[in-house]
This record gives sequence, structure tokens and C-alpha cells, in this order.
Amino acid sequence: MARFLLLRTLSLAASLLAASLVIFAAIEVVPGDPVSYMLGMNAAPDTVAALRDQLGLNEPLVWRYLHWLAGLLRGDFGISYTYKTPVAGLIAERLALSAPLAGLALILSTALALPAGLIAAARRGKGADLAVTGLAQIGIAVPNFWFAMMLVALFALRWQLLPAGGFPGWAHPGAALRALILPALALALPQAAILARILRSALIEAMAQDYIRTARAKGLSRRAALTRHALRNALIPVLTVLGMQFSFLLAGAIIIENVFYLPGLGRLIFQAITQRDLIVVESAVMLLVVAVIVVSFVTDLAYALVDPRLRRPA
Repeated sequence: MARFLLLRTLSLAASLLAASLVIFAAIEVVPGDPVSYMLGMNAAPDTVAALRDQLGLNEPLVWRYLHWLAGLLRGDFGISYTYKTPVAGLIAERLALSAPLAGLALILSTALALPAGLIAAARRGKGADLAVTGLAQIGIAVPNFWFAMMLVALFALRWQLLPAGGFPGWAHPGAALRALILPALALALPQAAILARILRSALIEAMAQDYIRTARAKGLSRRAALTRHALRNALIPVLTVLGMQFSFLLAGAIIIENVFYLPGLGRLIFQAITQRDLIVVESAVMLLVVAVIVVSFVTDLAYALVDPRLRRPA
């Protein structure tokens, strides 16, 4: 186990280093000068040169990358070009919205997917199974921003049950949760469709195993075998997808946060891109990549604890 942990840790470090290099290189080659955006196109050349020197943009790319990487390791993400405040504070402020939004979307997707997958597997080939499979296919095919617009049209404009957008802040918890329901549901519906299909397939595969046939031969009903034995084993791939979905929901809420005008991390990244605030984009995207890689790392460790065969070298 110690050797397995060492190899996975080295792989984690190498993945993070490679990701930081790719992110920095990709963002630096994007056309546009942040100084020109900040000062305007008619700014004096001396003023532009002075500000570029102040922001460190005249330094070689290698030095700027190493300086940025060292800052990340210290928890110092630098100063935003646009907001003139520490990037770490900006990200923390926006995460206070994006993290609960992703968590609520994950809860909703799980609550929708589990009964749907169970019903589809229990009634395989029947009307309920076909209905769940068809709805799941639609949920996967339709983009979440379309769901967002339809939810706003129905629940906010037509029935006026929930707000169409904006966020009042956590000083008013009830109003804040109401503001997150529609965006969380828009994020959750495609993920619930994916989870339902995975759970259905895993349950059908589990129901064909020998231990299920033995349990049925001893008189256990199909429903009891499904819920007591097959579900427990079928949850392993579902939990893996759930872990990855949280990272995706955290990183993939850019469009939804803009549709609902939510001041989250996705909206911060979008605004930073349009303003050429490179240091914010690099640090925020790196944070999201770290979340994805760390979740994958923890999933590998959990699998190794459950299944010792995975610890053996290939």
C-alpha cells in the first residue's frame, strides 16, 4: 500500500505540474494586451510601458511562470490587474457561492437519478424502463443552458415561484437558497440523466451475477435482491461518477452563472477573460484543475482500499 500511495502521489504531482504549464502557456498566447484594456487604446506609450513593467509583464515567460508557480505553492495567487485586490480573496469570495451551488446540484442530481435508475433496472424492457431511458437520453443531449431558460420561463416568469436571477447574499439564507434552486436544477438535470443510465447498467449487470441467482434460488424476491444486494455493488461506479461530477459542476457552471447573473467563480473567470485579467484566469482555472485531479486521486485511493488487487503493479 505504501508503494501504491507513493506512485499515486508522484503521479498527482506530475499531473499538477503539467497542468500548470499547459494553463499558463495557453492563456499567455491568447491575443490581447491587459494593459491596453486597462488604460484604453489611446494611452501614451510611456504609460503603457510603465504599467507593463509594474505588473511584471515585461519579464521573460519562463521567469513569470516560475514566479506564478511559486506563488501558488505559497497560497499567494497575485494581485488582480482589474480589481487591484488579491486574487485569492476574489476566488474565495466567489467560491462561497459556486461551491454550495455545485453541492446543491449534486444532491438534486442524485435524488433524481437513484429512483430513476432503480425503476428502470427493476422493470427492464417495460414501459417504465423505456420512459426513463428516453428521458435520460434527452437529458444528456439537451444543453444545461436550455434547461435554465425553460426553468426561468416556467418557474420565474409564468408561475412566479422562484427568482429569475441574482443573488442576495448569505446574510439572508432563505432568499439565497431560493436563488440557487433554479440554477442548481439546470445543472443537475443533465448529470442526473448520466447517473441514471450508469446506475441502470450497473444494476442490470449486478442482477446477472451468481450471488444474485443464489439469493433468488433461496426465495428472495427480485425487488429485495435488487435493493439489498445488487444496489450496494452497483453504487461503486456511481460514486466514482459522483466524485467527478462535483468537480465538473464546480468548473462547468460558467454559462449557468451568466444566465442567472450569479457572482460565482464561473462568472469571475468569464469576466476576467473578457478583461484580459490573466492572473485571475490562470489561478482560477488552476484551482479547478486541482479540484478535478485531487478528486481523481482520492477516488483511486478509495478503490485501492476496497479492492487490494488494484495495489499490485501491472
